[in-house]
Amino acid sequence: MTKGPGGGAGAGLAWVSSALLAMSRHLEVRDVLKTIVVSARELLNAEYAALGVPDDHGGFAQFVVGGVSDEQWKAIGPLPRQHGILAAMLKDATPQRLADVRQDPRFEGWPTAHPDMSDFIGLPIADGDEVLGALFLANKRCPKPDGGCGFTAEDEELLSILAQHAAIALTNARLYERSRELTIAGERARLAHELHDAVSQKLFSLRLTTQAAAALVDRDPVRAKDELHRIAVLAAEAADELRSAVVELRPAALDEDGLVATLRTQVQVLDRAHSARVTFASHGVRALPAAQEEALLRVAQEALHNALRHADAGQVDVTLSRYGHGARLRVADDGGGFDPSAVRRAGRHLGLVSMRDRASGVGGSLTVESAPGKGAVIEMEVPGG
Repeated sequence: MTKGPGGGAGAGLAWVSSALLAMSRHLEVRDVLKTIVVSARELLNAEYAALGVPDDHGGFAQFVVGGVSDEQWKAIGPLPRQHGILAAMLKDATPQRLADVRQDPRFEGWPTAHPDMSDFIGLPIADGDEVLGALFLANKRCPKPDGGCGFTAEDEELLSILAQHAAIALTNARLYERSRELTIAGERARLAHELHDAVSQKLFSLRLTTQAAAALVDRDPVRAKDELHRIAVLAAEAADELRSAVVELRPAALDEDGLVATLRTQVQVLDRAHSARVTFASHGVRALPAAQEEALLRVAQEALHNALRHADAGQVDVTLSRYGHGARLRVADDGGGFDPSAVRRAGRHLGLVSMRDRASGVGGSLTVESAPGKGAVIEMEVPGG
């Protein structure tokens, strides 16, 4: 890890400036929280750092740590509650700088797997009177005076500047996510309206065609048979409209479950809903920025849609694997295939333009390999954050 500032206040302010620039690059709350923790830990050269966003029930809605491995974090157990030093920072909104947190009368211990901590500094991240979170660091990497704290008054001042700007970054990220939620809600309403119109038209046609078939059964069985065939076609089209709308309206659950779990669930649903065999495998994929994960999910959905609805595939395999600091998505099917250049010339893109736009929009790339009768392979690669 890069060590924190060692050249006085000027160097410290330079580090704060770098941290602020890093925070401003992110619009997702989770990404901002991670950046705050990383920046604070490097700024003060601390072994451990954490940031907790409180909920309304005595716990934490989000909790991000630095200096603790995934294995250690799992062994520690459930998220902490709002008690002890954490509660003091959240309720009193005052900084805390301690030579040994274990000796403080408010200290209530920690789980067995929790790393040992001594010198401690913490302060709230607040927007006016609203406390957005609690930021705290422990075990400064430096010689400590006997009975004293490794964290200094200058450290507290620098961390206070960082926390003030962290509050702005968090507020902006929350506003962005709220705006996106409103956009999604508007899009869902639009899709619902389109669904109503499209399916209503199909059902109206079905009703008229059924009435015509019933009237022709006795006097013109041949024409009645044609009308019944048309009923079957209309019913299939209505079912397709419904499936498409359900896929678009279904929440992706990326924030709660992550890309791997979300994609696995959708593949399992498609495997049950279609006669084709649809499989999913993942290999060493790390969490990615929200934009990359959403783009990968949407491209996978489009590729699956093409394979199952247009290619008449009997087998579709979806693979998500680690690619450097990013990820690679591969969707391969054994369907009828197509000539990508001919499709492009004819203007029938099968969603390829949309998929390429999604890939390039997050700094990634998309490749398509297919030929008539040879199935198709769609691959998308995206960088990490």
